[in-house]
Amino acid sequence: MPATLPLPNEQTQAQLTALGEQIRARRKALKVSATVAAEAAGLSRVTLHRIEKGEPSVTMGAWANVCTALGMEVAAQLPNVRGATAPAPDLSQWIPARVRLADYPQLKALAWQVSGVQTLSPLEAHSIYERNARHLDQAALLAHEQALMQALNAAFGSAIEVTNV
Repeated sequence: MPATLPLPNEQTQAQLTALGEQIRARRKALKVSATVAAEAAGLSRVTLHRIEKGEPSVTMGAWANVCTALGMEVAAQLPNVRGATAPAPDLSQWIPARVRLADYPQLKALAWQVSGVQTLSPLEAHSIYERNARHLDQAALLAHEQALMQALNAAFGSAIEVTNV
């Protein structure tokens, strides 16, 4: 007989619901459709919908894949003194200290002339996007790469328009 999953307690369900709402808000802020986000995370649109609703039966790996695809981090934290957790930071304009080429396929393709380098400064990444904008495959942009480009544009200014597919 198959094992049944235990029902989450109220606090756990509230946390899952809040995380699902944060994921949905992040996806909407990035102007990424549910279908595109699900494909970027390697799961179905229905599973993404279940995650955004906070359903506990979805695997932790699926939650983590969605967060990664949207440029979010999954982290466990201890409650503060009052028992409440700190609010999640706004990462919509977050820029990494070093941009790993392996994490951004379009940037890696545009940076073909940069050999022997695994990471770039944010300004170098922005310059490469700017110089090679005409070669950018907008349809192939992943959600987290779109977010990076938008954050770089906000930080350094740009005439490059990131269109959401």
